[in-house]
Amino acid sequence: MKFSNYPITEEVKKGVEGMGFSKPTDIQFKSIPAIIKGEDVLGIAQTGTGKTAAFAIPIVDKVFRSSIKGRKDGVRCLVMVPTRELAQQIQEVFKAVSKFTTVKSFAITGGVEQDPQIHKLNKGVDILITTPGRMYDLISQGHLSLNRVNTLILDEADRMLDLGFYKDIEGILGRLPKHRQTLFFSATINAKIKKLAYSLVNNAIRIQISPKDPVSKNVRHYVTNVEMDDKRYFLENLLEQNAERKILVFVRTQVRAERVVKAMERVGVDSLIIHGGKEQSERNSALKAFKAGDCMLLIATDISARGVDIPDVEIVVNYDLPDLVENYVHRIGRTGRGKQKGEAISFVAEGEAPLLFEIEKFLGKKIQEIEVSKKEYQTILDLSNEKSLGDLLSQIEFDLENESPKKKRKQKNKKK
Repeated sequence: MKFSNYPITEEVKKGVEGMGFSKPTDIQFKSIPAIIKGEDVLGIAQTGTGKTAAFAIPIVDKVFRSSIKGRKDGVRCLVMVPTRELAQQIQEVFKAVSKFTTVKSFAITGGVEQDPQIHKLNKGVDILITTPGRMYDLISQGHLSLNRVNTLILDEADRMLDLGFYKDIEGILGRLPKHRQTLFFSATINAKIKKLAYSLVNNAIRIQISPKDPVSKNVRHYVTNVEMDDKRYFLENLLEQNAERKILVFVRTQVRAERVVKAMERVGVDSLIIHGGKEQSERNSALKAFKAGDCMLLIATDISARGVDIPDVEIVVNYDLPDLVENYVHRIGRTGRGKQKGEAISFVAEGEAPLLFEIEKFLGKKIQEIEVSKKEYQTILDLSNEKSLGDLLSQIEFDLENESPKKKRKQKNKKK
C-alpha cells in the first residue's frame, strides 16, 4: 500500500511526498489506520523505523480536517518527549508533513529564553511538542492552556513513564480532557511500563514490530575487552582506520565526555561534544555541525541516545556501557537507520562485565565478541600518538637528568 492510497487529505499527501516517502514502513503501516480511527495505540518498534512519521502523518491530517471545519481554538495535540533535541527534531517532522496545510506546530523546551516561546503560543499553535519542565513553567504563569487537547502523544514512552517523569505526566493528565486519544511510541518497553501505559488509556491496542530483537537487522554490533585506562588508545586506533566515516561516541558522564574530547585533542583529532551541562545553543551548534559533516566525530552522553536522527552515522562507539540496559538499544540505533547499514562497537572494561551481562539478558542473546590478542593489544597502545608524545617527553627528561658531569661543568665554566 502506498501513502497515496491512505484516507488522508491531498495536502498531507503532498507533504509526505515531499519528504521522499512513498510506501509506509511496518510501524507506519500498522499504526496509521488505528490512529486515523481514533484508537489509543501503544507502538513498539526498532529505532530508525519511522515511528515519528507514524504518528505525525495521521495527527496532522486530523488537526487539518478540524481546522477546515472552522474549529481552531488552541493546542489540539500535545507531544511530550524526554529531551530538547528530540523535541526539536519531532517539530521538523511535523513541519514537513504539514507544509501544504494550515496546521501550526511548535516545540517549547528549556535552556532558551521563554519570551519568544510565549509570543509564538499567543499567535496560535495547533500541535505542541515539549519537554515537561518548560511546559509546567508556562502553565503556571498562565501562558498555556491544555483544555482543548484531544490527542496526547508520549514519545520514548518507556522514559516518559519511568520514575523521572511519571509525576509530571500525572500532573499533565489532570489538566487534559478526559475524552482524548492517547498514543505511546518507543523502541523499548518493559512489563512494568507497559502496565502503567495501559492504565492511562481506554482500550489501547498494542502494535509491536520485531519484538524478538530490539536491535535493527541493519546494525552489526560487537564488544571487545579493553581496560578502562586504555579506551582512549582504542578509540584513536578506530578513528585512524575510519577517518572518512561519521562516528558517534557515547560515554557515561559529562566529565568523561570532556576527558575524551581532550584525549582526542592531544592526538590531533577534532571532535564535537554534547551533554546536559552545555548551553542549549552549544548543543544545537554541535548537532548542526555533526549532521552537516563539518566534523566527523561527536562525543555525547545519553542525552543524544534517544530518538535523535542524525543522517549517515556509520559507526557508534560505546566508550562506556550505559547504566540503563535499554539505552544500549537506543544508542546503537543512531546508526543503521532506515535502509542504511551501520556498525556499533562497545569497549568493555573488566568492571563493566555485570552491565554487559544485563544488556545481553535484555537482548536475549550474546553479543559477538571481537577478540584482541595480547600482541595486537600492545601494538594499539604503542602506535598511539599520545603515547609516542609521552615517550618523547619522558626521553627528554631522562636525558636532562642524566646529562654527563663533564658537560655540566663546561656549561658552568661558560657562565663564569
